[in-house]
Amino acid sequence: MSEFYPELNPTLMDFISQQKVFFVATAGTEGRVNLSPKGMDSLRVLSPNKLSWLNLTGSGNETAAHILEKNRITLMFCSFEGKPLILRIYGKATVFHPRDEEWEEQLKLFPEFPGSRQIFRVDIESVQTSCGYGVPLFNYVEDRQSLVKWAGGMKPDKLKEYQTKNNTISIDGQPTGLSD
Repeated sequence: MSEFYPELNPTLMDFISQQKVFFVATAGTEGRVNLSPKGMDSLRVLSPNKLSWLNLTGSGNETAAHILEKNRITLMFCSFEGKPLILRIYGKATVFHPRDEEWEEQLKLFPEFPGSRQIFRVDIESVQTSCGYGVPLFNYVEDRQSLVKWAGGMKPDKLKEYQTKNNTISIDGQPTGLSD
């Protein structure tokens, strides 16, 4: 049975804190819908109606492009261990870049990761839970270190060059705001 809430309650906040992976979905007016898995220690619940996640350098930057064009976002968490549950968070996002005045204060919420490129703060509009009975059980082993090793092994100018080449325009040709 699906239920809607206006904000996160303590039980749902605790559920989020136990998850090792979450998914972010966005879409512009036209073009592809983007769905990205996120992990590592990159998410913080700030209040019952606000959360933040640290976005690291990757192969694309679709979320940022979609937020610039049509500010709507969905985050989904699935219980892969224990009691079944799916949690969706619907909201609007504010994007912070290293050039922004608020960047340093926002960045303090997270561990230091090489390749940190944006922080998305989500203002929660509604929360939905559903059963999750069809989600398989998995055992968490550990976070992959590939992204941290890759970005950490690059000199800052080479990382910036990679971001400029791969992260400033979406796959649908829209700006991501990374180069502004």
